[in-house]
Amino acid sequence: METGKGLAADLIPSFAVLSDEEREALSGILFLQKVRKNQMVVEDGQICHYMVYVLKGLLRQFYFKNGREITEHFTCEGNIAYCIESIFRNEPSHLMMKALENSELCFIPYYALVDLSLSYRGIAEWLRHFLENNLILHQVKADSWRFESARERYERFLREFPSVAGRASVNDVASYLLMTPESLSRVRKIVAGADVRKD
Repeated sequence: METGKGLAADLIPSFAVLSDEEREALSGILFLQKVRKNQMVVEDGQICHYMVYVLKGLLRQFYFKNGREITEHFTCEGNIAYCIESIFRNEPSHLMMKALENSELCFIPYYALVDLSLSYRGIAEWLRHFLENNLILHQVKADSWRFESARERYERFLREFPSVAGRASVNDVASYLLMTPESLSRVRKIVAGADVRKD
């Protein structure tokens, strides 16, 4: 990995207002790295020690079930990915992370961030707001999967990840939405037809 140059903290989302000292401290633990398309960022069985902020590119998190790859999440520019259970429990992850495009990433070591939060109030607030925001996003996703129809899930996906729909494969998007590729194709035609009628 390449260490961040300058105030790398300015590259990541602003979940709290940080002082110059806090920004410098946070910048000191960050790493910048470029990864190639199809390069694994977290392998099966690897412990995830980092929160990964996407400066440029697209990441896919997935796992295997009954011999099939199931997409858990997409992370594009301006968002952070990490393997929740692995990073909190410091245990091997079965949730893998892969670059779908040539990507530029900023790695935030979780335990180093926790250590800084004990010394800096602004960083503690940054971490708290990030975790709260992340929990809300996971709850919204869980509610969507439980209560929304296939069409509603796809329409939500278009709203929340407008650029990903044209960058990820149909199979990856379908598994993320808990559909078969054939079902996704039918839903896409219905939504496209509705959009045409609106125009």
